[in-house]
Amino acid sequence: MKGSEEIRERRKNYRINPFIWVIPLILSGVGILMITSTTSPNSFTLTGTPFQMGIKQGQWLLIAISFMFVVFMIPLRFWYRMSTPILILTWLMCWMPLIPGVGMNVGGASRWIHVPGSSVSIQPGELLCLAMALHLAKVLSRWDRDPGRAFLSTVTLVVIAAVPLFLQPDLGTTILIFLVSMGMYVERIGWKWPVIAGGMLSATVFPLLIFLEPYRMRRVTAFIDPWSDPLDKGFQAIQGLIAFANGGFWGAGLGHGFQKLNYLPAAYTDFIYAAIGEELGVMGTLGVIGLFAFWVTQARMIYYRVPDGFKTSLTWGVTLTVVLPLVINVAGVTKMIPLTGMPLPFISYGGTSLLTMWSRVGVMLRLEKESYSGGE
Repeated sequence: MKGSEEIRERRKNYRINPFIWVIPLILSGVGILMITSTTSPNSFTLTGTPFQMGIKQGQWLLIAISFMFVVFMIPLRFWYRMSTPILILTWLMCWMPLIPGVGMNVGGASRWIHVPGSSVSIQPGELLCLAMALHLAKVLSRWDRDPGRAFLSTVTLVVIAAVPLFLQPDLGTTILIFLVSMGMYVERIGWKWPVIAGGMLSATVFPLLIFLEPYRMRRVTAFIDPWSDPLDKGFQAIQGLIAFANGGFWGAGLGHGFQKLNYLPAAYTDFIYAAIGEELGVMGTLGVIGLFAFWVTQARMIYYRVPDGFKTSLTWGVTLTVVLPLVINVAGVTKMIPLTGMPLPFISYGGTSLLTMWSRVGVMLRLEKESYSGGE
């Protein structure tokens, strides 16, 4: 009786935390502004319509917010039951970019599925990352009292997920899935086995993967000394640093950056953080980091409020799938680690990334709702 009364009281006090969705909305708005700014000099030659890229991202944002509402309306017990079929489906989708006529090859990588009859493409690796977090939350909550079995299950899932990603090739998403999986294991069980696995992979598998692919070696050499080949291997890294230098503390002003004039490749995708640094300065870049940090504090409140088990693991996993891409992108653009081609969450251009990120927001809102309603 007492438990039922507590649940009824919590339901009565339930209010949606606006920061869970308002902060991503602000970040997405910043993304649309920066995408418009960084593509406007070329808009006529690329698409024939001014501001087309920003408008397209705005359209994706409306669809993504609709996805958020749909995900929010679905009880978490549905995702718990369906996590295995969802993981299998997304894994099978990751093979589709390798099929001639179905996949799109961009820059030597086949990571996108072309939707027939449209200009839309889907990157299934983004979906796989979220599906992995969802399924691992169930697996780890089941086997948290058997560390060996839990770790074996986690590693097996990571290896299976990595196979199509290696063939695309997409080492960045593979590393992200590994880090998210190990991070979820640490939260549920402990540090021991992830540290051993990470050390072994860092000493053996990852160096081998880098040496076997010339383009990865170029990224590593560009990271170590970009000025040794400033017009080729080190061009992107150097131009990114120049963008930050041009921006200074206050920035050159929105729309007044120079690096977007074909100096900074991928200024509206992977290097959009550098474009923010040039046009909005240190204040702009710190503002973006501050918004993400504040969002994490709100996610932390949900983490401590939901019941222990599947929901705590899911909260932690979803948060990691937002924070780790942020860290990888910012660290790569600021030359703290080699570039991996990871988009900046909510901000970089891309429909699949925006849809999956806002789906995460829907999951977080549902977790918060069920933390008040007792799981109903």
